[in-house]
Amino acid sequence: MPALDNIRVIELAGLAPGPFTGMLLADNGADVLRIDRVDQGNVPSPDVLIRGKRSVCIDIKHPRGRDLLLKLVKHADVLIDPFRPGVLERLGLGPREVLLPKNPRLVVARLTGYRRDGKYASMAGHDINYLAVSGVLSTLGGAAPLPPSPPGNLLADFAGGGLVCFAGILLALQARTTTNRGQIVDANMVDGVSYLATAPRVSAKIPGQWDSPRGQNLIDGGCPYYRVYECKDAGRYMAVAALEPKFFTALCRGLGIQDRRDRQDRAAWPALHQLLTDRFRTKTRAEWETIFDGTDACCTPVLTYNEMEAARYEQRAMVGLSETPSNSSVRVQDGWTPQTLAPGHGGEQLLHAWAGFERDRDYVVAEGGLRTVEDEAAKL
Repeated sequence: MPALDNIRVIELAGLAPGPFTGMLLADNGADVLRIDRVDQGNVPSPDVLIRGKRSVCIDIKHPRGRDLLLKLVKHADVLIDPFRPGVLERLGLGPREVLLPKNPRLVVARLTGYRRDGKYASMAGHDINYLAVSGVLSTLGGAAPLPPSPPGNLLADFAGGGLVCFAGILLALQARTTTNRGQIVDANMVDGVSYLATAPRVSAKIPGQWDSPRGQNLIDGGCPYYRVYECKDAGRYMAVAALEPKFFTALCRGLGIQDRRDRQDRAAWPALHQLLTDRFRTKTRAEWETIFDGTDACCTPVLTYNEMEAARYEQRAMVGLSETPSNSSVRVQDGWTPQTLAPGHGGEQLLHAWAGFERDRDYVVAEGGLRTVEDEAAKL
């Protein structure tokens, strides 16, 4: 039985980080119901983080759509709010004012980009903006004059956002076992990614670690034995992380070069970088793999997703649990094949399973979405 079996989650549809939080919950056994908008509008990209979820379309701006959501909230354990601060309150769905009074055991997870109480709270943004104002972006990328460079939208959206929100939900569910009460989980990507960067931020005060400008430190690409090198076959690379002396010795042995006693002398780094650059270009990546596989040189190939898929690399759950493993839906085909969830697919079955709701008795379909029947709405 998965760890989150019998946990019921309402996920208000949003972009990347909110759906990622919902997928993490679903992968570990939760029933996740995505609430899609009736009018999908201009969706910038399809939601592919849908594993194990189902959907209903509800116009929560319509009074009877809002009433149906409130009826459903009574049967849920978690609600994921991906909107900017104040949106739910303006809809008459404020967590403190409405949702928790309806269901005191509910965990309301509010996930925003910026801090709710900061100067950027009401502004639109994306991953790179949250990285920028957290201070983390200033540390990423090559040395000046190159500008800072974001690593896709992995750090803020998914690590500092969706994953941190997931952790907050788990903490709230754990606390509920003793308090019997839910609570509000406030997660934002600025604080989330800043927390992830605790070590480099604090280490910047320690000489020799992160105290130099971007791209000139020990593990940000400045050090010649902690960086990526192109091989003889252009566009193929090897990643080197031979920080410890014994690992560096193994690297030198594999490369066929003399062990360098001056490797920690930063003045020697440019020459050592050029030496390694030239040496890696003498063989193909496959040849270097043959040399370094099975060694402690900390030298590995930089694989592409296409290569991994062709090799039938199995994508697995984030962690393995011996007694409460994740759902069996986390399988190799899910790791490579894009999947989407059609708005309204499978959700009505969850309404029945959660609350015994029946169409035309407890709700109706009108204008493309679900809403309470008129006489039922009058009772709420």
